[in-house]
Amino acid sequence: MRNDFQDNPGVIAPPPLIYAGVLVVGLLLRLIFPTRFLPRPIVLIIGTGCIAVACILAPTAFHQMRRAKTNVDPTQPATAIVTEGPFRFTRNPIYLSLTLFYIGMALIAQSLWALLLLPVVLFVMNRGVIDREERYLERKFGEQYVGYKARVRRWI
Repeated sequence: MRNDFQDNPGVIAPPPLIYAGVLVVGLLLRLIFPTRFLPRPIVLIIGTGCIAVACILAPTAFHQMRRAKTNVDPTQPATAIVTEGPFRFTRNPIYLSLTLFYIGMALIAQSLWALLLLPVVLFVMNRGVIDREERYLERKFGEQYVGYKARVRRWI
């Protein structure tokens, strides 16, 4: 009997590479077309705050995934639905932390270009990563994941 089920979500690229690649493009655009959009103290405070939250959220999510004995890498099979820790409030705490880190870096670098490119990152993440992960998790875990999805928001 043939099994057509691919035991991973088939994401288009590793999420950190998506964020890093677009951030680099935004930073390069800032070098070519410099812009300043907010006073330095404001971007430092907000940017540092975003990065600090990201640096707390990501390790907490990693810990919960390890505790549940499931893979963090979306190219590997999921072995459990994680619903504890930050997964109680967002289905994607790692991607939320990557987004906060991206925003923080863009602000600190005063890169309006990177901020303007953020919707592109989020579109790619939603369509090329998260939608695929959700379809995979629904196929693999059925009602358990559908119920979790109904209770917890995708982002925040």
